[in-house]
Amino acid sequence: MNKSLITLLATLAMSNSAVAANSITEAIKGGEASADFRLRYEAVDQDNAVDDADALTLRSRFGYTTAAYNGFSAKLEFEDVRIVGGVDDYTVGPTGFNPGEYSVIADPENTEVDQAYIQYKDDTFSAKLGRQVITHDNHRFVGHVGWRQDRQTFDGLTLQGSPIDALHLKYNYISKRNRIFAEDADIKSKDHLFNASYASPIGKLTGYAYLLEDEEASDISIDTYGVSLKGAKKSDKLKFLYHLEYATQEFDNTASDFDANYYFIEGGIKSGNTTLKLGYEVLGSDNSAYGFSTPLATLHKFNGWSDQFLSTPAEGLVDTYVSVSGKAFKGKWAAIYHDFEADDSSATVDDLGDEVNLLFARKFNKHYSAGIKYASYSAGDSGANKVDTDKLWLWVGATF
Repeated sequence: MNKSLITLLATLAMSNSAVAANSITEAIKGGEASADFRLRYEAVDQDNAVDDADALTLRSRFGYTTAAYNGFSAKLEFEDVRIVGGVDDYTVGPTGFNPGEYSVIADPENTEVDQAYIQYKDDTFSAKLGRQVITHDNHRFVGHVGWRQDRQTFDGLTLQGSPIDALHLKYNYISKRNRIFAEDADIKSKDHLFNASYASPIGKLTGYAYLLEDEEASDISIDTYGVSLKGAKKSDKLKFLYHLEYATQEFDNTASDFDANYYFIEGGIKSGNTTLKLGYEVLGSDNSAYGFSTPLATLHKFNGWSDQFLSTPAEGLVDTYVSVSGKAFKGKWAAIYHDFEADDSSATVDDLGDEVNLLFARKFNKHYSAGIKYASYSAGDSGANKVDTDKLWLWVGATF
């Protein structure tokens, strides 16, 4: 991938000789710098044998994007995460930081290249090669995990286009998954992601195929095929929201293979600044031996902010939830209740608990933001080594 990027850059630089060189220089000089900072305190209180955790970390991002030349542009961005004030009583398992001492807070200290890519773009087509952020739809299957300080990016190729106004096609090839644990848990892969969406009169219709191949462990492949419909209808002062989705998944490695299904139903009503939603999500099970998996997702966004279900239990997961959100005091607020149970109950795993999530966040002019967020998980009466967990976050941010 690196050789391909260098070759493409060299070809672009040499095209049209001196004229091109001058134009590229102008594109670089005419680019735009960016900076993004987030200072966050996180506390975790769990009913288990390890000590409670707290962390104060600062995430800084610095980037530069060139102006376009003949449709081409490039971006380079660095990311740094630092512990502030010595507040570091937490464990990050994959990195070996304070192993087994405290509850987990997945924000290791780290400095890395966050993005580095060259891009071509015209009115109907774009191509991007290099390290980049890749997301699909609502991040349920492919996301950047932006909630963590070290967000997830990918080394790869993105092609997307709109042959007609209502149709959008997207393809990604991923050769490496740069995960949220610095470089200690990055995964070499051969992932092919296909996504097609159509803006129909009844809503956005989407079909996808996410074909994942993990080269790090036992030749694991996870192939997921799905369809979704998401839309809204207005009636007087109300807006009715709906989202339906189904997917089927095939898991295979050198030792075994499994099949599981995914179902999602969500309905909502929006009145003024307030939105009420009721949802039912099923990550299915294959006879209590395998649970439907979404390894590239922004998992924190789903199934409760306490992150109890980053890995789906072998018995599967059924998440029934109700949420209410809105705007107040120049910010946004949300309250969510989740009820969890197994999809394919076993003798030891059935009731998987419930959770309450609360949020208030606001922006101060276009550069600054702050927020508070809370999650309280109550363990069920069975399974999966779940314990009562409370998490609190306080943060301030600045973007330029």
